Amino acid sequence: MTDSAPHIEVMRSQLGRARGLGAGGSGTAHWWAERVTAASLLPLSTWFIVQMFRLGGADHKDVVKWGGKPVNATMLTALIITTFYHAQLGLQVIVDDYVHGKAHLPTRILVKLITSLLGLLGVFAVIKLVAAGNRRS
Repeated sequence: MTDSAPHIEVMRSQLGRARGLGAGGSGTAHWWAERVTAASLLPLSTWFIVQMFRLGGADHKDVVKWGGKPVNATMLTALIITTFYHAQLGLQVIVDDYVHGKAHLPTRILVKLITSLLGLLGVFAVIKLVAAGNRRS
């Protein structure tokens, strides 16, 4: 005599078993966030490249003066925040697709932590640039 649990056969179709196993509804918002950040990075990156060509050969004083202007500081901050948020979104997709098991959650947290820290360092650098630019004025 075996003490195994009785086998209960469920009469459900393949579709019935698959329902509820898809995305939790956040996929669309994530997809849109990726597209919006990518679209906003186009003009921000173009602005930054043009500005770097304009500042080519400039000395430190001129760069600090340029960075101390409110419009330039705002654009730099927007570029940094958007870049690292976009990177976090893309890396999250990679982690979701390729990291499984117990390592999934710590890896997602690590990605968010690293991208947030790098973005914060970039914003802090802009704040220092603005402070130095205002001191020299």
